[in-house]
Amino acid sequence: MNEKGADSYRVLLEGGEGEYVEKKSRFIATVRKCESEEEATAFIEEMKKKYWDARHNCSAFVLGSRGEVTRCSDDGEPGGTAGRPMLEVLTGEGIRNIAVVVTRYFGGVLLGTGGLVRAYTQAVKEGLKNCTLGRMRYGHEIRVTTDYNGIGKILYLLENTGIEPSSSEYTDRVTLRLIVPAEDAEKLKKDMVEATGGRVELEKLRELYFVDKDPGTD
Repeated sequence: MNEKGADSYRVLLEGGEGEYVEKKSRFIATVRKCESEEEATAFIEEMKKKYWDARHNCSAFVLGSRGEVTRCSDDGEPGGTAGRPMLEVLTGEGIRNIAVVVTRYFGGVLLGTGGLVRAYTQAVKEGLKNCTLGRMRYGHEIRVTTDYNGIGKILYLLENTGIEPSSSEYTDRVTLRLIVPAEDAEKLKKDMVEATGGRVELEKLRELYFVDKDPGTD
């Protein structure tokens, strides 16, 4: 992930399950984080074994920081009624490195093409409701050094911007380490200099990707 074009994308922190019922057919969605096609394929096979008595175990997954690898399967449902709608939910939400299997237990009533598309779509949405999502962002790790007069102003500034120090050290001076979204770094540095009257030393330690709280899960 050294390309800066994929500055921000959603990731699955914790998988989950959800269920949707339509005309007595049960649609059980299982969502899991997967980092490779091998992981995704193994997960799909695991679900097929777990729900071996179900009529269908349809699947979809999105891999890569840019979502460059996508696959889906209707697993015996009419073409385009299951895997593709499931995949469209994942890509529409902008989530990467994620796989979902929707297991269908047939309820005896045919749903028709439109009904199947709606049911598989809704099942994935129900599964995602029970997952924990984060946002992978590109940022800078910054070391901040100041005196005891300046630290209160800096902490107040950080609190207002929603940034928590990843570490702090109090000796004759105060040293903080911050992880800041790249697009906010310069403004934050300027604000800290102004807030302390210049009594602050700032050093960029490295560039990195980090997981931030996803506002979509608030």
